[in-house]
Amino acid sequence: MTSACEKAGILIVDDMEENLIALEAVLGPLDQDLVRARSGEEALKAMLRQDFAVVLLDVLMPGMDGFETAANIKRLDQTKDVPIILLTGTDADSDYAYRGYAIGAADFLTKPFDPWLLRTKVNVFLEVHRKNCQLEARAERLADRVAELERTVEALRKYGAEG
Repeated sequence: MTSACEKAGILIVDDMEENLIALEAVLGPLDQDLVRARSGEEALKAMLRQDFAVVLLDVLMPGMDGFETAANIKRLDQTKDVPIILLTGTDADSDYAYRGYAIGAADFLTKPFDPWLLRTKVNVFLEVHRKNCQLEARAERLADRVAELERTVEALRKYGAEG
């Protein structure tokens, strides 16, 4: 059985179909759940429905652009820790990277990007997500064990007081 930690979602956000297809082709070999969104609004809805290990987010989109979408993702408690990789075309303004990092993006890539580099970066975030899931599971087991020991100590105190 594959746990949610091992099969993490990757949200890809772009308003152009050909870019979504290209991202799916590049990320397909990672064997993860790829979820598409064609707008910032769709991306936010998807993030509230499902947990993601990483978001690949196009900067230039009609309506809510990538910067506004990223800022909204970082504002929500449920999604604020999800890493965001911003993607933009080669004609990007020089301050795009600065703006992206300022709102909390984890990385910034210019299209066309090297498929191997993108896969490698995404894989790092998938591994971090898996490690965080493992730590959370260990913390839960430890908390259960502490509660069990506290119950045992309390029972021993009662036994000692009665005896």
